[in-house]
Amino acid sequence: MTTRTAGDPSQGMDLNRFRAAFASARRVLSESAVDADQLLALAENTLANLRHGDLPRWLAALDALPDVRNRLEPDRPAPRLGEVVAEPEALISALQAFHPWRKGPLNLGGVVIDTEWRSDWKWQRLAGQVDFRDCTVLDVGCGTGYFGWRMLGAGARCVLGIDPTVLFVVQWLVQQHFAGPAPNLVLPLRDTDLPDQSGGFDRVCSMGVLYHRRDPGDHLNRLRRAARPGGQVVLETLVLKDEQVRVLKPGGRYARMRNVNEVPSVPYLLEQLAQAGFGAVQVLDLTATTTREQRSTSWMRFESLAQCLDPADPTRTVEGHPAPVRALLLAQIPAH
Repeated sequence: MTTRTAGDPSQGMDLNRFRAAFASARRVLSESAVDADQLLALAENTLANLRHGDLPRWLAALDALPDVRNRLEPDRPAPRLGEVVAEPEALISALQAFHPWRKGPLNLGGVVIDTEWRSDWKWQRLAGQVDFRDCTVLDVGCGTGYFGWRMLGAGARCVLGIDPTVLFVVQWLVQQHFAGPAPNLVLPLRDTDLPDQSGGFDRVCSMGVLYHRRDPGDHLNRLRRAARPGGQVVLETLVLKDEQVRVLKPGGRYARMRNVNEVPSVPYLLEQLAQAGFGAVQVLDLTATTTREQRSTSWMRFESLAQCLDPADPTRTVEGHPAPVRALLLAQIPAH
């Protein structure tokens, strides 16, 4: 059964909420080249000083979740976390307190959360092309930890996810309430918070992050340094389908997002990876994002992709830029 520990939300996050998950991750990472003590100490300091106006409300809703018998079946399109509860309608209402739910789907206590993103579609493009068996994984920009569950289901030993969005950390705590302690963590860190000597991960993933960075080259270098020699980096990012255009720098908004700094063509992205010191790079997939993959639902009631595309021409954004296309790449870290 899940054990709750209430904390004072005005003083950051109660670290007791993370102890069991930290211990699970530390056991695995201690057998790898990753300096688990250093990374988890950094996370503890950040958690203890975490601030967000909605944090007290979210933590109160977390503490009010019903008791549930833990269960973990991660290798499903909607990972099954927790045994089925006796009162699903009450659970639906309780889980809506953590709206919006962006990445999934998830099955929590028998309630299926139909998230904004069909992240299981992205996983299908990735699964079978990247080997996660017996791997330690750093997932940069991990969101709520959905891909971490899928990686565990694919045989990963431990997934350390980092994302600065406080709600995503709370939503991971919700999932842990149902799943129980597991070596899939979501910590409120950025890649720029990690020490330069934090390398050693077998796989490093960055999905949906690169185009938000003012200095893409710096981000790629950080990914490379986080991986062990001979490891691999999984990169998923917006690209231009038209290879005649080297790079798009929107200046203003792109698909209503304020923080898209540049969208490269695939050849330009490959040049950036080479400059960052990567070895062989494979382009695993190139897919246009559709309003079936990213959309508003009852679990994410805000605007979504449909409102970001030109209604007269869905191949363009409302600003007139090419509509989102995402590339999935696998980059090799040189062995020496």
